[in-house]
Amino acid sequence: MTETFRPEARHPDRLELGEGIRWTDVGIFLVDILAGRLLHAPEEPGAPLRELARLPFPLGAVAPVAGRPGTWIAAAGTGICLLAPDGSTEWLARPEDDAPLPMRMNDATADPAGRFWAGSMAYGADEGAGSLYRVDHDGTVSRVLDGISVPNGPVFTADGTGMYLADSARGIVRRYPVDPATGGLGDPETFVTVAEGSPDGMTVDREGAVWMAVWGTGTVRRYLPDGSLDRTVRLPARQPAGVCLREDVLYVTTARVGLTDPGPDDGALFAVRADVPGRPADVYRPAVDAYRPATDAYRSETDVHRSETDASRPEAASKPEVA
Repeated sequence: MTETFRPEARHPDRLELGEGIRWTDVGIFLVDILAGRLLHAPEEPGAPLRELARLPFPLGAVAPVAGRPGTWIAAAGTGICLLAPDGSTEWLARPEDDAPLPMRMNDATADPAGRFWAGSMAYGADEGAGSLYRVDHDGTVSRVLDGISVPNGPVFTADGTGMYLADSARGIVRRYPVDPATGGLGDPETFVTVAEGSPDGMTVDREGAVWMAVWGTGTVRRYLPDGSLDRTVRLPARQPAGVCLREDVLYVTTARVGLTDPGPDDGALFAVRADVPGRPADVYRPAVDAYRPATDAYRSETDVHRSETDASRPEAASKPEVA
C-alpha cells in the first residue's frame, strides 16, 4: 500500500548527499557525505541543521562510542577513525589507501553486539571494487566481504543474528546470518531485488520489517521479513538515500548530487508519521585499551565471503551512480 501521511521537509538545509541518519539517545544525527559534514537535526521544525564537524574528506556514516560522550566511530576517507568532540580524528585503519582505484567509505553502522561495520566503494562506483569491513571490540579492522560495487546498510535484526546489506548498483539486498559472539557471517540469501531505482539506506523496525530508501524513485519502501512489499512512502524528492525511525516518525535524507535540475525539496531531510516504531541506533563498544596504531589494526580475513557478481542482472552496469 502507499502511505497516506504526507512527508514534510523539516529544515531549510538542502544537502548534496544526505545519508547515514541515526536516532541516538541525544537526538537525530546525519552526514553530508561528500562535504565531510556531521550534522545534528534540532527538534524545532524550521531550524537549520547544526554542524558538529567538517572533515577534509568524505564522511560516510558514524556510530556513538560507548563510554566516550561526544565521540563517534566513523567510516571516513579511505578507512575507519574515531571522531572526537573537537573534530579531531584518530585513525584505526585506512585499508583503501593502496587500492588500485580511487576509493572512499560509504554507509556504516554498529550492530547489537557493539561492533562497527562499514562499506567502501570506488568514486566511480566501479563494478566489484567495494568491500565490507568489521571493527571488533579491540579496534581490529577486518575485511569480511569483497566484490561489492556500492554497499549500503548494513542493518541488523534486533537480536544481532541477521544482517541486511544492499549492493545498490546491482539492485540487490542480501540477508546474512551473523554469529553475535564472533561477528562471523554465514552464507547469504537474496532478500529483495529492485528493478527500478537502487536500494540505498535501510533501517529495521520493531516488527522486524526493513524500511529502504530507493534511490532514483522518490520512494521509501517497507519490506516484511519474508521480502514482500508492505507499503510505499512517496517523497517530493527524487533521490532518497538514508532512513531511520525515531519512535513512530520516519526520517528520510535525500540528495541533490548528480541532478541537473534539482527541485526545491531535493536534498531535504523529511519526516513522516509511521505506525511502527523503530529503536535507537546501536553503539560501538570498545574493549578497555582497545585502540592500536592504524598500521597494526588492519587485517584481511582468509574466509572472506566474495559477493556474487549477479551476472543475471545485465542492466546493473547501466544504473545511475548511487551512493
